[in-house]
Amino acid sequence: MKINSVEDFPLTQALAQAQLSDELCRIFHGRGGRFEGLEHLCLDWFNPVLLLTSFKELNETNRNELIEYITLVWQKYHSDLAFNLVFQYRNAGQTITEVVAGKVPEKHVVTENGAQFLVHLLRGQNHGIFLDMANGRRWVKTQSKDKKVLNLFAYTCAFSVVALQGGATDVVNMDMSKGALSIGKQNHLLNGFDSGARYLGHDIFRSWGKLTKLGPYDLIIADPPSNQKGSFVATKDYVRLLRRLPELLAKNGEVLLCLNAPELGCDFLMEQVSETAPSLQFIERLDNPTIFADIDEQKSLKVLRYKLV
Repeated sequence: MKINSVEDFPLTQALAQAQLSDELCRIFHGRGGRFEGLEHLCLDWFNPVLLLTSFKELNETNRNELIEYITLVWQKYHSDLAFNLVFQYRNAGQTITEVVAGKVPEKHVVTENGAQFLVHLLRGQNHGIFLDMANGRRWVKTQSKDKKVLNLFAYTCAFSVVALQGGATDVVNMDMSKGALSIGKQNHLLNGFDSGARYLGHDIFRSWGKLTKLGPYDLIIADPPSNQKGSFVATKDYVRLLRRLPELLAKNGEVLLCLNAPELGCDFLMEQVSETAPSLQFIERLDNPTIFADIDEQKSLKVLRYKLV
């Protein structure tokens, strides 16, 4: 990786051109494969912090050179803002995170489309919100008025927050991680919601009775991990989930089925729905944010909308 100038290096070029505000955003997406040799790099803006992520180990020279160029670009194009930079290396389950410049707020709150969320950049790989799901959250916000919503694999409950912002009458959040749900409760309070949401720290596959009792639901969101041993493995567990979803839906209810496994395309999920839950009719695939464009869109996040017929 040789950086000759800001003008010919896509990551620093993207940073130079970025219009930074309070809004959470990805600045550079190497993972989409559109920038040869930079597939391992991503740069995100978690106001007021830049997060640089590498999915392969960088030698000291390359790492220092990259950080130096980011610093120079910041000084030239964004000198009105404090320079806070975190570097994270991820590979094969290993995560190393360090503050390179400035500092990270102790209580770090970011903004997206009128909602606020707590994030934790220094705690492992999952920071509290997934940036590529921004359009999914936007869609849920616009489609939730007067609806009862079930948020499966709720994580920190971002979908629940935006559903309530959109006028949902009630949201049920379920996730095995009570820690994530605890952050979810804080996210609701950040946005002024001290009621309207339930938080169930249970294994979904052992909780159908509870979910059925609280239903039926006008909208179900299923955003499971793609390969998390002990929780959900898409290749064997999605079919188990799909068998039960139709019975949880109200008349004309809708489902958002999400899949973030590069090795599994839309066909995998659509075939499973067709075979296992034929009462669900495919409506559309939601577009991902433009910044997350991929040379093979089947490798990017899949968010499929279905309706009960």
